[in-house]
Amino acid sequence: MDSKSKLLLDNQLCFPIYAASRLIIRTYQPYLDELGITYPQYLVLMVLWEKDEQPVNDIAKRLLLQTNTITPLLQRMEKQGLIARQKSAADERKVIVSLTEVGVLMFEKALPIPEKVGATLLSCSTSTEDLVLLKNKLTELIETLSNQVKE
Repeated sequence: MDSKSKLLLDNQLCFPIYAASRLIIRTYQPYLDELGITYPQYLVLMVLWEKDEQPVNDIAKRLLLQTNTITPLLQRMEKQGLIARQKSAADERKVIVSLTEVGVLMFEKALPIPEKVGATLLSCSTSTEDLVLLKNKLTELIETLSNQVKE
């Protein structure tokens, strides 16, 4: 590969991953708009639906975000009445995030979203097996990069 080819957009791994990510998020958007939330808020809610009452640091780590990135997001979610934040009784340096009743009830409204998005992805001549393989390979890549790239 010559020097000029190394910087061609079509030869980059990062661009198709970036573009696919943006397009997938755009596919989620109409469903999230119905709930009045953004994609990052949806991710936080999924983490809390899996296990409620978590420290901010644990949520940030699970989403591969820094706490200074997630804090404004959590503040907006608290204003929307989706979550509550309070200092830990055991360690006042920790802030515990928990779902409010509104956040808990949103779970039922969000249940159809993965299936609807999945149907859109499958309509692109991609099989379920292809999507599972892609997800697994991306998870491996994320794990590899997370171990190499320290924030």
